[in-house]
Amino acid sequence: MQERIVVGMSGGVDSSVAAWLLKQQGYEVVGLFMKNWEDDDDDEYCSSRQDWLDAASAADVIGIDIEAVNFAAEYRERVFAEFLREYAAGRTPNPDVLCNAEIKFKAFLDHALALGARRIATGHYARVHGAQLLRGLDPAKDQSYFLHRLTEAQLARTMFPVGAMRKSEVRALARKIGLANAAKRDSTGICFIGERPFRAFLARYLPMRPGPIRAPDGRMLGEHVGLSFYTLGQRKGIGVGGTQDGSGEPWFVARKDLESNTLWVVQGHEHPWLRSNRLVATSAAWVGPAPTPGRRRLAAKTRYRQADAACTVVDAGEERLELSFVQPQWAVTPGQSVVLYDRDICLGGAVIDSTSGSGAPATDRDPGHSGQADRPLDRGREHVASADR
Repeated sequence: MQERIVVGMSGGVDSSVAAWLLKQQGYEVVGLFMKNWEDDDDDEYCSSRQDWLDAASAADVIGIDIEAVNFAAEYRERVFAEFLREYAAGRTPNPDVLCNAEIKFKAFLDHALALGARRIATGHYARVHGAQLLRGLDPAKDQSYFLHRLTEAQLARTMFPVGAMRKSEVRALARKIGLANAAKRDSTGICFIGERPFRAFLARYLPMRPGPIRAPDGRMLGEHVGLSFYTLGQRKGIGVGGTQDGSGEPWFVARKDLESNTLWVVQGHEHPWLRSNRLVATSAAWVGPAPTPGRRRLAAKTRYRQADAACTVVDAGEERLELSFVQPQWAVTPGQSVVLYDRDICLGGAVIDSTSGSGAPATDRDPGHSGQADRPLDRGREHVASADR
């Protein structure tokens, strides 16, 4: 009998090509379309209806069955509720990391096993070698950052058919196969928000609580609408008019003090408050054993699409990770994930809790320090661009 593989098909080109490749390799392939969000599910901002049509069209071309499964309840309970808790606490979560761990490789995996599959597959750009998680071959599309919380048991039942391909090769193959989604734009941003204005969306769930905006010398520069609506490193949309001191340097969000409800901003991209050479992270998850303290020649990413940052492991265990960086890092953000690499091997990671060093004020969960590097709230959200399209 053929081995049955259930492929998570999003309607995008990557997962469609993944399904085709597995079919060509002789597997019995079944497509599964996951619906993870139902609130205000309309065509203005949510593309799920069109995505389902694209997935079904691809399945027809490939010659496989496909079904749609609703995981909206699981998503709201396991992912969205945590998303709101983190923003309310002044932090900036990465819901796609949690979605992969809790939905795509747990709820989806359990459903696939119930269908008689031994393994699942997705269109993620990553690779599995034995019990190791490796970066995708295409450095511009590598998605191992979002998969770092997967366990060895989950990886043993997972395939990433396009992980050893470049995106250009995937699109070229899709055109050759005759897939209608060959040129479909990659999805980016938080999956349940789509292209809608982020601040307006968040305001539906979290209250606005205005407070002072202050410069490092204590000067009050204006009033913010609520700390949850600003991100570390944010430059646009802060509401501080002019350059204040005539330097011409733009203002950046540098600190969020929950206790005094104060938003601290600094002038200049290279202001020392925006640099950290040390971080502490919690909720650590390792693909294998935790890295040994003192281990050098490792690299870390504190956000997606960041260049590798050379670092040393100060402490690491089942729950905690402490790193020091060779060069100070810009806008390291509590709530985001720090992911550790040994060359192409993804070792795992943890959720950033606090930062210090290089002139930056110490940050922690209370009084709070959060945000996201280089991302105005109503614009691009590339820190969560992980959908396997």
